[in-house]
Formats: sequence, C-alpha cells, structure tokens
Amino acid sequence: QVQLAQSGGGLVQTGGSLRLSCAVSGRTFNTYTMAWFRQAPGKEREFVAAISRSAGSTYYADSVKGRFTISGENAKNTVYLQMNSLEPEDTAIYYCAARDAYDAARSRYEYRYWGQGTRVTVSS
Repeated sequence: QVQLAQSGGGLVQTGGSLRLSCAVSGRTFNTYTMAWFRQAPGKEREFVAAISRSAGSTYYADSVKGRFTISGENAKNTVYLQMNSLEPEDTAIYYCAARDAYDAARSRYEYRYWGQGTRVTVSS
C-alpha cells in the first residue's frame, strides 16, 4: 500500500515563495509518476504539475508555468513543489498524487494514491 505524506504550505504574501513536500512510502518511489493538484474553494480539483519517473520529464499547467517547479529526490523518496511569485489565485488546498505508470497524466482520475492535502493561502 502506497502512502503519501505531505508537508509545507501556509500563509504567504503576494510575490512570496513556499515549498511543498510529499514523502512516498510503501513502494519504490521511482516507479511512480507523481503530480500535484490543487482545489480552491468552490472549484474543481485541477492539475498543477507532474513529473514522469520514466524520463524525469516535467509538465505544468499554463497558470503556473515559469513560477512553479516540480522535482524529486530519490534518496528521500520525496517529491517537491517549489512555488515562487505566488499570487492570490494560487490560494487552494494542494494535493500530491501518485500514478502507477511511467508516463504523466493531467487528469485527477488517472491517479490512484493521494496525500492528505495542505493549505496554501496567498494574501494580497
């Protein structure tokens, strides 16, 4: 059974930075494709970023491209989301997710395992 434990998040002002972490346990980390999603109040959960374990390729939503960076650290079985130049529109609960496949996907329905969620609030 795969478990994802998130940490990070919090309150930051516009233009600030935060880093989210997602520790994977239960299976070998680098056999999974990892992703970050977010859900703002009253909105659907949306794709943010993904990293394909097969080739280390990364994918981003247009809204975060150039500001967010997804990365993985195999030795720690952890994936990160570095968020820079944060905007109030980035306020949401962020979830990490794992997919038992070598290629990335942007649909939340393609991911079987989920972290507990962490709140990110960006004040204006």
